[in-house]
Amino acid sequence: MPAKADVIVVGGGLAGLCCALKLHQEGMPFLLLEASDGVGGRVRTDRVEGFLLDRGFQVLLTAYPEAQRVLDYKALDLHYFYPGAMVRFGGKFHKVADPWRHPLDGLRGAFSPVGNLGDKVKVGRLRRKTMEGSVEDLFSRRETTTLEALLEIGFSEKMIDRFFRPFLGGVFFDRELGISNRMFEFGFRMFSSGETALPAAGMGAIPEQIASRLPGDSLRLNSRVESIQDRSVILASGEKVTAHALVLAAEAPEAARLLGEEKRPASRSTTSLYFAAEEPPIHEPLLILNGEGQGFVNSLTISSLVAPTYAPEGQALIAVTIIGLPSLRDDQLTEAVRSQLAGWFGPKVSAWRHLRTYWIRHALPLQIPPLPDPTAPAHPVRPGLYVCGEYGNPASLQWAMFSGRKAAEAVIEALK
Repeated sequence: MPAKADVIVVGGGLAGLCCALKLHQEGMPFLLLEASDGVGGRVRTDRVEGFLLDRGFQVLLTAYPEAQRVLDYKALDLHYFYPGAMVRFGGKFHKVADPWRHPLDGLRGAFSPVGNLGDKVKVGRLRRKTMEGSVEDLFSRRETTTLEALLEIGFSEKMIDRFFRPFLGGVFFDRELGISNRMFEFGFRMFSSGETALPAAGMGAIPEQIASRLPGDSLRLNSRVESIQDRSVILASGEKVTAHALVLAAEAPEAARLLGEEKRPASRSTTSLYFAAEEPPIHEPLLILNGEGQGFVNSLTISSLVAPTYAPEGQALIAVTIIGLPSLRDDQLTEAVRSQLAGWFGPKVSAWRHLRTYWIRHALPLQIPPLPDPTAPAHPVRPGLYVCGEYGNPASLQWAMFSGRKAAEAVIEALK
């Protein structure tokens, strides 16, 4: 490996990849260093016994502006969720549909116990609010917590408890709804204006597509950066590489370590379990939400109903999302989840085969107010050192990709 490079990008997640892609497009030589054995950061997919297991519940919202700009959706062969959810409450399942896309289903669900009729009207008010103006405008509005914002709109407690807590809990891993309302409103806008999708080859196909556009000798895997010194990095192997500029694109706790910060950013955790079944418990590509607020399971998807490529022919893949890291052994948690889901779907759950559990300690940063403005210009944290990704930015595929490009543009301008 060369002892020098024009730009070193530390971290091969979406932020680092998009930074590298922009540098490459502008003819700026770079070296991308990734500590693990593959690109993508947390956006990776494992193949287990013919099943595709994403590392934690993840989806692509096709309305993300930066994803539209960077990704080739056709090549990803996207498959789509039904725009709505199935909410478990009162021992039954209640379908909640997007009335703008499925008016009849929306009308049928207007009187469900998930919320009152007034709540359904207020969803329209929320939709109008989040669709007004530009994306940048959303991050300039008055900031509060998501819970306070929902109460200000006038949603009932049962609508918040039975729908918003499990739905947003599955997105932001926070059932208390303490996340910034700016991030919630941006997410709601994306869900409302586009499709919720899975690539045929799993979510890991997204970073792999970006990496395929980079020069083969510009990416080095299994290359953990031990420390940074001025405009140099020291690898775990002891090797030192110097550049004109460094871009730190690691996840927030690792970025804080490399920056020498004693206090590491707090994180939200999640646990994902995957089961194989001969038959899916439902037959629509819906997100299933726990509106009862009891038990470990927050939400559940049958990934193979969304994208049949996620499971071998004749089998179903069930993905379960738990918020946090339960203090149980893997086998104990598996049986607790199986017992809870047997109450939902009946004794057939006992035949489901556990494939794998992912314990993800750092799934997302807290994203509580005040939230950094992701549209603000990128500036070096010190001469020659730039940061992108979730450190100092909201966390989502959109803002990871956007921050990577923005950091590259700042580096290019500085080096010119």
